[in-house]
Amino acid sequence: MIAPALGRRFARLATNAVLAKPQLWRLVRAPMRRQFHRLAGEWDSILGEDHLDAYDAALGAIPTPPARALDVGTGTGDGAFAIARRFPEAHVVGVDLAPAMVNQARRKTPATLEQRVSFETGDASKLPFDDASFDLVAHANMIPFFDEVARLVAPGGYVVFSFSGGAQTPIYVPPERLRRELAARNFTDFVELTGGRGTSLLARKLSASAA
Repeated sequence: MIAPALGRRFARLATNAVLAKPQLWRLVRAPMRRQFHRLAGEWDSILGEDHLDAYDAALGAIPTPPARALDVGTGTGDGAFAIARRFPEAHVVGVDLAPAMVNQARRKTPATLEQRVSFETGDASKLPFDDASFDLVAHANMIPFFDEVARLVAPGGYVVFSFSGGAQTPIYVPPERLRRELAARNFTDFVELTGGRGTSLLARKLSASAA
């Protein structure tokens, strides 16, 4: 088992490396998968009670309920469940790189959400969904792959990035970097929010007529 401090340090180094050179993801993907695969059984006990406060604040700021939503890096599914509870008509897919996380999420799925929430194993840098498949693509403590996000979000849809410990989160991207990268890909209407110890950013993708 990777020591917690070492795992957090690796996550921060991997995040900074991939932000600087996205092609480096192919080098850190396997160790990242192993790290989170091993943590799956204890993941829920590691997370703080407020770990989704900023994420939920961003969901609450979305003015139009999404019909189809994606939770990227879903872990054991809490983000996907939060979306489904916030938007009772939405169908939600949670994806995670670690198969053990996905298995835990499936086991945790409440009976009341089984018809609307599903989970798949997937690599956030290249996901098996058609272009413009989702009205909302949300991330909690995730390394961003901006081109893939822009491909998946439908015109007029929303993206959320949330970091449960703010700048102290091992996987963290400053809001100015998020704004710059998203603005270059036709996102607008940026809103920065806080909740608990966390921070989040919400943005809307321009409609085809406005782009």
